[in-house]
Amino acid sequence: MITEIAKLAFLPRQRDLERHNNFGAELQQKALRYLVDRAKDTLYGTQHNFANIHTYEDFVKNVPVNTYEEVKDFIDRMRRGEHDILWPGQVKWYAKSSGTTNDKSKFIPVSNEGLQKIHYAGGFDAVALYLMSNPKSKIFDGRAMILGGSHAPNYNLPNSLVGDLSAILIENINPLANMVRVPKKKTALISDFEVKRQIIAAETMTKNVTNLSGVPSWMLSVLTVIMEKTGKTHLEEVWPNLEVFFHGGVAFTPYREQYKQLITKPDMHYMETYNASEGFFGLQSDLTDPAMLLMLDYGVFYEFMPMSEFGKENPTIVPLWGVEPGVNYAMLISTSCGLWRYMIGDTVKFTQTNPYKFIITGRTKHFINAFGEELVVDNAEQGLKFACEKTGAQVLEYTAAPVFMDANAKCRHQWILEFSKEPADLQEFAELLDKKLQEINSDYEAKRFKDITLQHLEIIKAKPGLFNDWMKSRGKLGGQNKVPRLSNSREYLEGLLAMNV
Repeated sequence: MITEIAKLAFLPRQRDLERHNNFGAELQQKALRYLVDRAKDTLYGTQHNFANIHTYEDFVKNVPVNTYEEVKDFIDRMRRGEHDILWPGQVKWYAKSSGTTNDKSKFIPVSNEGLQKIHYAGGFDAVALYLMSNPKSKIFDGRAMILGGSHAPNYNLPNSLVGDLSAILIENINPLANMVRVPKKKTALISDFEVKRQIIAAETMTKNVTNLSGVPSWMLSVLTVIMEKTGKTHLEEVWPNLEVFFHGGVAFTPYREQYKQLITKPDMHYMETYNASEGFFGLQSDLTDPAMLLMLDYGVFYEFMPMSEFGKENPTIVPLWGVEPGVNYAMLISTSCGLWRYMIGDTVKFTQTNPYKFIITGRTKHFINAFGEELVVDNAEQGLKFACEKTGAQVLEYTAAPVFMDANAKCRHQWILEFSKEPADLQEFAELLDKKLQEINSDYEAKRFKDITLQHLEIIKAKPGLFNDWMKSRGKLGGQNKVPRLSNSREYLEGLLAMNV
């Protein structure tokens, strides 16, 4: 009954979202005009001639492509309380994200406008699109279990916070939303994840939870504690009305089978969201299609650089209306949080236009291209899925890196996998993975030809809990922290191998 009433609040936005089908370019041009006009009197706006930007071509001519290093000094001034730097007014919230080459962490500004019109708008639209896909939903007849990270004071400025984006969202959420979510706000913001998951389990296992929101890996860790505490076999025995998991942050593929075994009810739904520290960018609008709808009217302007040109001095960069399906792009964003032509670090590939739908293929830094093989995370996910299906195995966590050429010009990829269900034959699993990677990546296949350049990949089995222990040792357990999947460097892999004893 409550859901039937609540659905009425989503009807106007559901109709409004139909503009994404045919007016993508217009929505984006409107977003660009709005952003430039709002920020023309900021320090960054005056330095880059925003007042005389009237077209996309003007924008490109006046505003350079930025990484975190280029905007770090501006952001630090904002964190110390200065006004009108990258965005009008004072920005009080900063989402702490994984670091750069030079810094342990990045601090992404979250303006009040960005909080409301990007992040919360994305959460609202997630429910709006889910209700369109599942009109029989009773999602509001119970509680939402939302996992969050933690936050801390920012330079001791009044009411200024730095921390996980999820913690900033929980801290500022509408009080009405707290009536339908669990756990309690105090619990959700506990910094020690191992302590927090125990308290979350105790608080939520007796509630009528209908929906989950969070990162799949950390959610699974909490759900495991709930199963231990209740002694149940399947999650629907604890929460019989559970119907949907809104997930994001990491690829769902490695966790899908584990969730299917944990939640066996046939009417369980999974909806992918693309909600990063820098903004809310995509939503799965059709639960039968893994591609996400690019959200075009949140005050985010998108640009795309073909990965084939990544690293070039003058790469081709196109706006949304210049993209082509099937091309792997690095994504750039300009937002109402004050990021301008900012390279977010994610790579995407469009599956269609009108509406613009895409899949996340990986990270600009998380790939292996030590020998010209150009292996991206999407390749790894497909390969592991194939090997798991063929062997009945289940992979909980993984990472991979190159073993560089020795004196005999021998080299290979080395993978370390933590299984929740091991294959009967690890060598067969490795052969299936290698076979699939060659099938879906022609560069990898060419380098693997007759083992001339690249030898057969190697798989090392991780001891139980290795990745969890490794993330804890790095101070990155819980929150929105992610296990790096692929790397051209052996830094991550060597750290894991050192603990795998």
